[in-house]
Amino acid sequence: MVTGKALKYGNNIDTDVIIPARYLNAPSPTELAKHCMEDIDPDFAGQPHQGDIMIGGWNFGCGSSREHAPIAIQASGISCVIAASFARIFYRNSINIGFPILECPEAAEAIQPGDMVSVDYDTGKITDETTGAEFQAVAFPPFIKNIISHGGLLSYLKDKQNANKEGQV
Repeated sequence: MVTGKALKYGNNIDTDVIIPARYLNAPSPTELAKHCMEDIDPDFAGQPHQGDIMIGGWNFGCGSSREHAPIAIQASGISCVIAASFARIFYRNSINIGFPILECPEAAEAIQPGDMVSVDYDTGKITDETTGAEFQAVAFPPFIKNIISHGGLLSYLKDKQNANKEGQV
């Protein structure tokens, strides 16, 4: 379960807005985070957002397939993204790096900037603590929970391979 302040953005937030192409050669996730969302929200970029929850509209993460976008959001301290819908490649890239994202059009519409929001990843329950409204997203299936809990697909596969070598399938 995570709880954080909502930062809300609109529809069709593309990867070039999330992390402008001019920063794709940044040497680390921390450096990417310093430029996250800067072209549409100068107050976001470079600020600590530990635990905050990003809210997006329809087609969040559209555009190029760069994984820099979810990396920049995650490195900025955002605990998860809730959106009405995600571009499929952004969704997959997020899961691959162990970054939780939830689709819930009702929550994305109702939650307002600055609201305190809690998310239960096990059940998919989203609560706007400010208004008391509750929403239901689809909970992560077990295999996605495993990937996220391991910090990403590569760590998950490495742990699984090590467990197989030790006979601990």
